[in-house]
Amino acid sequence: MKIVGLTGGIGSGKTTVANLFATYNNVAIYIADVEAKKLMHTSSVIKSKVIQEFGEKAYSNNQLNRAYISNIVFKDKSKLEILNKIVHPEVRKHFQNFVKSQINKDFIIYEAAILFESKSNLLCDFIITVYVDLETKLERIISRDNSSRTEVLNRIKNQLSDTPKLLQSNYIIYNKNLDQTKLQVEKIHKILTEKA
Repeated sequence: MKIVGLTGGIGSGKTTVANLFATYNNVAIYIADVEAKKLMHTSSVIKSKVIQEFGEKAYSNNQLNRAYISNIVFKDKSKLEILNKIVHPEVRKHFQNFVKSQINKDFIIYEAAILFESKSNLLCDFIITVYVDLETKLERIISRDNSSRTEVLNRIKNQLSDTPKLLQSNYIIYNKNLDQTKLQVEKIHKILTEKA
């Protein structure tokens, strides 16, 4: 079974592409950000380390205090790195168990915004990067999150730029037009199915 990393900057449309792959019976989808959020609520390992690092306020009523944590990590990159170092090893273990449960699939799409930054690209046999121009990203995020242009640009600045992702990818999906994106996914799915 092949592991296919799927990444792209904020607003590129990774989720749209993952959903298109999900329509095929021989593909399993693992959305790392979604699973990480779940694990931050359910994993006692993560919980104790987060409290140790960020204090008792990190959890209230047994739930992660997202506003409190976000406020810390988005102002201080070193704190974000600490949080990632706590969460990513647990996500990796969780993913390995997920892989074992998907033996009837030809390949697994591992969707992660920070695929390269978390070194998860090293788990992958192939990498797909979803790409779109900056203006389209801005339009999508502003309308989706009700954010200002400045807020969105700051979030984009905090991410690894597209160029290193594109250079390390086996496949690139230009996601400006949904019909074109579907065709690109279809083509890549066919190639990956043959390789599996």
